[in-house]
Amino acid sequence: MVPLVRVIIVNFNGGLHLRRCVECLLRQTEARFEAVVVDNGSTDGSLDGLPSESRLRLVRLGCNAGFAKANNLGIEDCATPLVALLNPDAFAEPGWLAALVRAAEDCPSAVMFGSLQVCADDPGLLDGAGDAYFCAGTSWRGGHRRPRPPVAPTGEAFGPCAAAALYRTDWLRRVGGFDERFFCYAEDVDLAFRLRLAGGRCLQVADAVVAHVGSAATGKGSDFSVYHLARNHVWTFFKCMPWPLLALLLPAHLGLVAVTLVQARKRGQAGIVARGLIDAVRAGSGIWASRRAIQDRRRASVREIAAAMVWSPRSLVRRATVLRPLPTPGEAISLSDRSVARDRLRPTL
Repeated sequence: MVPLVRVIIVNFNGGLHLRRCVECLLRQTEARFEAVVVDNGSTDGSLDGLPSESRLRLVRLGCNAGFAKANNLGIEDCATPLVALLNPDAFAEPGWLAALVRAAEDCPSAVMFGSLQVCADDPGLLDGAGDAYFCAGTSWRGGHRRPRPPVAPTGEAFGPCAAAALYRTDWLRRVGGFDERFFCYAEDVDLAFRLRLAGGRCLQVADAVVAHVGSAATGKGSDFSVYHLARNHVWTFFKCMPWPLLALLLPAHLGLVAVTLVQARKRGQAGIVARGLIDAVRAGSGIWASRRAIQDRRRASVREIAAAMVWSPRSLVRRATVLRPLPTPGEAISLSDRSVARDRLRPTL
């Protein structure tokens, strides 16, 4: 069976979550996939006892290279037209991958596809329904910890949460994959922004469902996550925001940074945020060089980028689910015929 999708699981001390994640993956109704577990030097024995399965390959890096670099290594030799990313603490329902593949068939104008993430500790709550990006330079998972609605949300999101997402391989290569300087946190938002600048769109898929623990390895609200989010949100804003919007929104971005510092002080983490911001500025020359290359390749209009962002502070405060109407239906891509799949979805390098 010729694989249609490569599923990449980046593991770092995933504990028992990893085994459950792999077991759920191997129960998928869509069987045309190969899976690669890229391990970032785990020391907790999480690799022990993984199922022996021909579709599953293990890559040991020997050190913690970060989520971004580990995924890039997993994508490097990929020959499948689609790449799915799955966190080791995300447990996919049996129809998860099939739903994502159907979405890729039915919506050729979309290049990235998000899953409906529910909280592993309470499936009645959303973990996220697509990533939203606020115009001043921050992001969130739509509807995080809000009640799961009776009808799952669907539509166009700014980008997918990389804990459980699908991408077209040729588009990942077109924009250079993940920025490895980010290490982890907000690297998927940066990638989604660059894919949008290149002309891509994101479809949130209602019936692609995973239960997600979230921050299982690093801890929610940890100094590690707070530092990387502070630094990486600044990098994303200055790398990706088109010039007219950058000039317009710079005061709002500086105001948001000030608010972030005040909130961090209340939690006793102001020093952590400050260090992230200082490190963001120190890397300014490299980020600015990246910006020039990214903006030179931009295909989306400023109006299209502005329309994809969230402008309402109320939505930011509420961490609302923000989805727009579905893209205009295009010609469906049949993936059931392997020759068609190869011709229509072959990566273009």
